[in-house]
Amino acid sequence: MKIGIVGSGRIGGNAGRLLAQAGHEVLFSGSGDQAKLEEAAREAGAGAQTGTPREAVEFGEVVMFAVPWVAVDDVLAAAGPLDGKIVIDTTNQFGRDGWEELPGGKTAAQVNAGRMPGARYTKSFNTLTAGFQRETAGRSGGDRVAFFVCGDDEGAKKVVSGLIEDIGFAAVDVGGTADAALMEAPRRDGAVYGEEYREQEARSAVEAARAGRPIPPTPVY
Repeated sequence: MKIGIVGSGRIGGNAGRLLAQAGHEVLFSGSGDQAKLEEAAREAGAGAQTGTPREAVEFGEVVMFAVPWVAVDDVLAAAGPLDGKIVIDTTNQFGRDGWEELPGGKTAAQVNAGRMPGARYTKSFNTLTAGFQRETAGRSGGDRVAFFVCGDDEGAKKVVSGLIEDIGFAAVDVGGTADAALMEAPRRDGAVYGEEYREQEARSAVEAARAGRPIPPTPVY
């Protein structure tokens, strides 16, 4: 698939490299440092490109946004329309003064989905650090680390889950954007954010949350 990366820092740059190495076409954008974009493209391998956020959106069948929470509105304005695009949102709601409580009890996924009219919105790649994602990519079978994903478009989640599997992680569906608090910042009891899971334990955690039961303690691997 063609994948546009908007925000090619630690999370976006690492994800783009992994996806390119798995055989996908990738365009990196969203860094003020052109040298860093070109370095990401070189590390990703032959065929990886660089461009502007708008070019990334136009290029990609899937578009990943990996930018700071406070920059989302400005980046979306630069990126242009997202009509019909499958979006992977990796952002967590950390503002200038730390974690932000959102109005109306909305999840960060609900807020960002509302900022992206016309997009086929999903959220993923947000629960684990870029370094950990880089170190644990490419595993197989029961040793794969779980990547959580949410969204209200089942078809989009299926595509994103396939990409997660392509780079050697296990995709675990949390539900819709209204269910996203389970996988969102901050790290805390009763959430999977910041925690390492394998597939079976991750699915058990999601099932417990849906049933209103306490999430079992994080396994030690």
